[in-house]
Amino acid sequence: MEQYVRVIPYKVIQQEEEVKEVPKGVELIQAPKIWNETKGKGIKVAVLDTGCDVNHPDLKDRIIGGRNFTDDDSSNPDIYTDYNGHGTHVSGTIAAQENDAGVIGVAPEAELLIVKVLNKNGSGQYEWIINGIHYAIEQNADIISMSLGGPADVPELYDAIKAAVKKNILVVCAAGNDGDGDDSTDEFAYPGCYNEVISVGAINLERDSSEFTNSHNEIDCVAPGEGILSTYLNGKYATLSGTSMAAPHVSGALALIKDYANRHFERKLSEPELYAQLIRRTVPLGNSPKLEGNGLVYLTVPEHLAGIFDQNFKTMVMNAI
Repeated sequence: MEQYVRVIPYKVIQQEEEVKEVPKGVELIQAPKIWNETKGKGIKVAVLDTGCDVNHPDLKDRIIGGRNFTDDDSSNPDIYTDYNGHGTHVSGTIAAQENDAGVIGVAPEAELLIVKVLNKNGSGQYEWIINGIHYAIEQNADIISMSLGGPADVPELYDAIKAAVKKNILVVCAAGNDGDGDDSTDEFAYPGCYNEVISVGAINLERDSSEFTNSHNEIDCVAPGEGILSTYLNGKYATLSGTSMAAPHVSGALALIKDYANRHFERKLSEPELYAQLIRRTVPLGNSPKLEGNGLVYLTVPEHLAGIFDQNFKTMVMNAI
């Protein structure tokens, strides 16, 4: 059994001191068009990653707490500072708040629970991740976001994920970056290829499938994963690429969907029901389902496609239960 899981490999394109914009990936999934309905207020997203820059001006007021399960800082559970940058970037895509300067996340009023399961080198033991999932369950997270993966199918990891889903927690995972652009060959990374998780592949900002995105028959959807601008270390910003960047777009989208759907239906929807609501808000891009699943997450679905989406989601609900 492989002992370590790593951040899904990613590429840092450039860093910025200051920015002021809605990131293009956030715009591409149509998040700003439903902010008048919801910004994800009160929805708790557990980010299992390398920690977070807890003093970043775009994030500090969104963070409600967290815990360190790694060997950084002598394993002090109360210090979940990010020394890598990956976790801070992911967190910003999910829920960076609107400021006079900076970026804004998909769900800018969602709550971030920072669960540090990867150390400064971007790697973590399976035990850390399993403990992090159980912590997120204990903290009543609504969504668990994991942009990490490894080659081994570890039963204890799978059991932890199933326990989370049983508690109606939506578990979102990056599909992985071992793809070769050929949908006839499968590339597996765990936990991203478990049926119970929402596995997210990557596209570029022109809606083309990313060359590096893993392909297999458990891909649920795709989101922007190339040239993604978000928060970074020391209060700065960076543009990164990888399926690591695609998954948090979907985590943020689910925060918006859950808040909106629970209010619309006047009850708490189950995990399969919320998954169905997500799949209804996808647009096929014409690629193989092994590359894109149901397509691009698109939060405002064109009316003339509604019937197609209803059929898609009914099929997917049956698979998810």
